[in-house]
Amino acid sequence: MTRDEVLAMAKKNLGNTIIDFYEKSQQRVSIEVKPEDILETTRVMFHDLHARFQTASGVDTPNGIEIIYHWALDPMNCVVNVRTKLKRENPVIDSCANLVKATEWIEREMWEMLGIEFTNHPDMKHLLLKEDWPEGKYPLRRDYFTEIENKKTTESETNEARHD
Repeated sequence: MTRDEVLAMAKKNLGNTIIDFYEKSQQRVSIEVKPEDILETTRVMFHDLHARFQTASGVDTPNGIEIIYHWALDPMNCVVNVRTKLKRENPVIDSCANLVKATEWIEREMWEMLGIEFTNHPDMKHLLLKEDWPEGKYPLRRDYFTEIENKKTTESETNEARHD
């Protein structure tokens, strides 16, 4: 199959689950789906299109938390990025690990670093952080950096007051 045939199949098989479809170049395509459609999208990418899961990226943006699943269509030299957006207040999404085992570790990392809850993950446990890491503290969240900066400012002001 050609690249265009594979992308046409993706559009057909994903149908109304696609919020946005953007071809940045011949080598890069972006598809946005709702969080509740991530399992079907993963099934289509992995089983129907035979794409290879590369990795996933989680980002805390001003508008919420985004997950981008990176899929390779190796014979076509093309990467398809599947993006979904979660609400920061309740970042919950189905785990893809039962469909694609390779997603297991990156989901654990995003859980630890961003606080994304992956429903039905087969082995959710710490990967990077210590077991006694404070619950509800996520190092890659915007509010974590704000909290650290506020703490530094308070400590600095306290130290200055001691020296006065």
